[in-house]
Amino acid sequence: MNKSVKKFYLSLSVIVVLLIVFFASGPFYTIKEGYQSVITRFGSITGTHTQAGLYFKIPFIDQVTTYPKLILSIDGDSQRIPTKENQFIVVDTTSRWRITDPVQFYKSFKTLDAAYNRLSDIIDSSTRTVITANRLSEIVRSSNIINERAAVSAESEDDETKEIESLVNVNNVNESVTRGRNELCREMTTDANKLVPEYGLEVIDIVPRQIKYSDELTQSVYNRMIKERNQVAQAYRSLGEGKKAEWMGKLDNEKRTISSEAYRKSEEIKGDADAQAARIYADAYNKDTEFYTFWKSMESYKSTLKDYDATYSTNMDYFKYLYSADGRR
Repeated sequence: MNKSVKKFYLSLSVIVVLLIVFFASGPFYTIKEGYQSVITRFGSITGTHTQAGLYFKIPFIDQVTTYPKLILSIDGDSQRIPTKENQFIVVDTTSRWRITDPVQFYKSFKTLDAAYNRLSDIIDSSTRTVITANRLSEIVRSSNIINERAAVSAESEDDETKEIESLVNVNNVNESVTRGRNELCREMTTDANKLVPEYGLEVIDIVPRQIKYSDELTQSVYNRMIKERNQVAQAYRSLGEGKKAEWMGKLDNEKRTISSEAYRKSEEIKGDADAQAARIYADAYNKDTEFYTFWKSMESYKSTLKDYDATYSTNMDYFKYLYSADGRR
């Protein structure tokens, strides 16, 4: 084999080895759906790819950094924030965001973890700014439907409920909401988006995940609720005592009325009975005067003499049937 042939095969072998090394080093890479990439060469950005597909890079020289195009979420830290009324509440937020400019994002953060840290600070700051400028009712409510329901309920309340409310000075009308939680969430998002464009980001929304009273305010609210419930309970007791006195008065009046009516009827019955008895006695007297006198005397002895232990004289007309030999004189 001559030298030229050997040289050819040697060159071919070198080319094959180089090709194997080239392809083994990964000159091609893929971008999956929902992702985007930034290509850097010696620390400088040489290009970006925002569409899914197969792409080429120079092995060992080009570096590919991939970021998601999807909507991401971040949960803020619990913050103790004063409202406009200087009532401290604890707020947890959750937010959605996405990367709009991968080049700017790479220049600002390079990694998602660094972006999360910075974005969390921005969201917390925007949340605090908006909440401190608004009342608690604006933060926890989105409409005035609670007032509308209270107004409808007040129209249908009975007299007793209205009396209770007057005793405890209950005010069913809450503070009117002029903006509401949804509007405040939009303001938080707008405020945050003023700071993030330079980072290649966009905040989609900021939503309070949880709002609760701080510990000292919670105890104060509990004490106020207990006091209000005690006032309502006392009002019900007072109303009950008043109703009891009212019904007892009605009961006494009814008892007196019933007793008077019963007495009147009894007297009428007694009068009728006495009249009938008198008529019967008169009829009996007219039939046998002597027997009638004897019978009435016996009844008188029975009812009178039992109350006396001794009789000092029987020489009177009263005892004519008692001590006469033939029962008469």
